[in-house]
Amino acid sequence: MEKVIIIGAGPAGISAALYTARGNMEPLIIYNGIGDLEKAEKIENYYGLETPISGRELFERGISQAKALGVRFVKAQVLGITGFDTFTVKTTVGDFDTESVILATGGKRSAPRIPGIREFEGKGVSYCAVCDAFFYRGKEVAVLGNSDFALHEAEELKNVTPSVTIYTNGKEPEFSKEHPIAVNTMKIQAIEGGDRVAGLRLESDVSAQAEGEAQPSFYPAEGVFVALGTAGSTEIARQMGAELTEKGTVKVDDEMATTIPGLFAAGDCTGGLLQVSKAVYEGSMAGISAGKYVRRRRQSS
Repeated sequence: MEKVIIIGAGPAGISAALYTARGNMEPLIIYNGIGDLEKAEKIENYYGLETPISGRELFERGISQAKALGVRFVKAQVLGITGFDTFTVKTTVGDFDTESVILATGGKRSAPRIPGIREFEGKGVSYCAVCDAFFYRGKEVAVLGNSDFALHEAEELKNVTPSVTIYTNGKEPEFSKEHPIAVNTMKIQAIEGGDRVAGLRLESDVSAQAEGEAQPSFYPAEGVFVALGTAGSTEIARQMGAELTEKGTVKVDDEMATTIPGLFAAGDCTGGLLQVSKAVYEGSMAGISAGKYVRRRRQSS
């Protein structure tokens, strides 16, 4: 079992790794690429940079620095985390058990611009299958997404209802394994309903129409689960039952601890100033706090 697993390899994740490594916690970083840092063409407002560098260069320097301290890396997509007291991090390359987790995967992604998605939040539109699957037992449900995160959410829903369809909204599926779940690749025009979600309005299949085949445009669904891209810190925290702020960021205290013992968060996912300097500070604090948590836990056992 790992002592500390850090999810994310940006400034917050690497800073957490540096402090946990120096604290003899032998951290493991699980990451799935560079993230939003790649959008930074030049970074020049950070301590010690005489000349501007790109976000990618800063990212690569951070990884090299952590590896020099013996930090281990696994490149994989995190699908979710289960457990309490100790945790299991589920990824596309297997499961990893750990005593503590630091979430550092960046900020919350915006919802897709599909008419109805905002209006029906809490009225059939959900962002967490683990949290809300119980309410859709035996009902027709839809999952929006085209990656392994969407597939994972669909598999969670399959435990409570056989009627699950993944809608990719015009994108090609990017699942890493075979599965029996129905997939619809047509673009979504809108999520429709009255007081609650009733279904999805899709674009007509032009090729099928040309061949004279009638295609439905409305697909019934009582629940729509949004699972686009990969699971970020906010999605993971919500799945685990950690408290979020009113703005939808991960709620943490001064030691970067969430409302779940052993779970910490740092960087853009906690809101506030979206700057490297803030991410570095919070990552450092999260690393120190996670190390203290593991040592206290072992002393009391």
